Amino acid sequence: MILKALYDYYQRCDNLPRYGMEFKEIGFLLVIDKDGKFIRFEDRRIDKKRAQQFLVKKSVSRSSNPKANYLYDNSAYVFGYSNKGEANDKRCFETFKACVESIHNVHSDNDDLKAIYSFYQNDRESIINELKQDQLWEEIEKNLNKKFSFFSFLIEGDAQIVAEKTHLILENDTNESFNEKICIISGTRSQIVETTSATMIPNSQATAKLVSFQIKSGYDSYGKSQGQNAPIGKEAEFAYTTALNHLLRPDSRNKFLIGNRTFVFWASSNNEAGQKSEDCLFNLFTFNDVLADNPDQGVEQVRKVFEAIYTGVLQTSLDDKFYILGLAPNSARIAVAYWAEIPLKDFAERIIRHFNDMQIFDDRKDKKPYMGLYAILSAVTLGGKVSDVTPNLPEATAKSIFEGIQYPYPLYSGCIRRIRAEQSLTITRVAIIKAYLNRLNNNEQKIKIMLDNQNTNQGYLCGRLFAVLDKIQQEANNQHSIKERYMNSASATPASVFSTILNLSSHHSDKLNEGRKIYFEKLKQEIIDKIDADGFPSHLDLQDQGRFFVGFYHQQKAFYTKEEQQNENNN
Repeated sequence: MILKALYDYYQRCDNLPRYGMEFKEIGFLLVIDKDGKFIRFEDRRIDKKRAQQFLVKKSVSRSSNPKANYLYDNSAYVFGYSNKGEANDKRCFETFKACVESIHNVHSDNDDLKAIYSFYQNDRESIINELKQDQLWEEIEKNLNKKFSFFSFLIEGDAQIVAEKTHLILENDTNESFNEKICIISGTRSQIVETTSATMIPNSQATAKLVSFQIKSGYDSYGKSQGQNAPIGKEAEFAYTTALNHLLRPDSRNKFLIGNRTFVFWASSNNEAGQKSEDCLFNLFTFNDVLADNPDQGVEQVRKVFEAIYTGVLQTSLDDKFYILGLAPNSARIAVAYWAEIPLKDFAERIIRHFNDMQIFDDRKDKKPYMGLYAILSAVTLGGKVSDVTPNLPEATAKSIFEGIQYPYPLYSGCIRRIRAEQSLTITRVAIIKAYLNRLNNNEQKIKIMLDNQNTNQGYLCGRLFAVLDKIQQEANNQHSIKERYMNSASATPASVFSTILNLSSHHSDKLNEGRKIYFEKLKQEIIDKIDADGFPSHLDLQDQGRFFVGFYHQQKAFYTKEEQQNENNN
């Protein structure tokens, strides 16, 4: 199912390399003249991690035996120099030199290949000595092990490297494949690959593959080995690996990272709904500070797009699906950690539900995003460091959004812990509590966006009352010592502290003018009348402690919000 979805994605994309080709980062070019004489190195790096991409023949799969790429490769192959030992360098160099000779024999009348062939009429030591005279040599030595440290040839005065010239590229060899069989992806008869291409994800080996079979390791069946166990045609294998590598490219907006997990996502259809859902979802699971002018714009765009899909403004069909693939690095292959195939309209509903569950009254002027994954995770860690988050929590949180299921308990408990430790009720933390509690399958009244005067939960009422007492002290003495000293106790064991802080509040009220004093007394009495006849609870469980903090937040915001606005937010 995964391979077929990737195969279909390749078929619908018109900007991916044709069969047998790939985009390859090549950091340095050897510029030579028509006679094969080396002129200079040309630096094609973009920054310290990336280089310009060129459309070249697909790279070969290597084992212990040297095998050259088509007119491009690393330094050991192109000019026989690396940090892996001279014996290895000589073998690789001779392999690449033989490859150039075989290509030249086919295109003996081509001037570009004549030049490269002439270049290799010199011995390895002479070539290296000449290259070392170039001013870029020191930079090249520093970057020999970088992923972009590939080399190719450019003829002086030409705009296109020789490896890009498709009319010089030979057809793929067929002697590396088994006989024709029915491909499990396309369902057609095709040459079957023996091994599949590598797919690089963060923290994995460069040779790691999504599909692989080891010989005599328990995977063989009925005398079949390697690719015969799951016959995949050459064209289908190229399609799904090319599609996956395209989704995983460094600048891809179809992927996001969570810990050591790499998630890629795509829509089955190339229609407007599919394209927009792909384009915007990236903003929900990555940092949004790149949108400096309007940091909330990215996350807000997610809401708008998926609301349009769910309501039918952006039309979809029953066949339109959304795919999410989670990959994890392993010692020799890539592990599938998560896979979801969801009808696009259902997926839109789940994203909208996340926004609705997390929605809480926001009176901040900057309106920074708080519903994105990184904002959520940073709210439950010390100093907001997402790297310090509990293992597996990011993945579990993402799954709860994808699948519309209960948010993970460690997210909720971590949020409560941070509030207690810092005594800081940020909008993100309150939103997490609201979202977690509202998804619980219990009989408790759902928490609203703004103050709910009809909510009779004892934890919520205690939070509201505590906010009133804190507000009285703030107006009377311009300080919040009640909050600083008693909030943790009041949220866990209300009966042990409320008699004390109610007495303190009476002294604070005496400093207010008559109008404010009457207002607060009525508000206190309205809340206390809803407390159980037995008095304040002796203990609040963790769920009601969360409701305490939401009640406190709601009541705090209500002091600065008109009643009409409160009703509008809750409706």
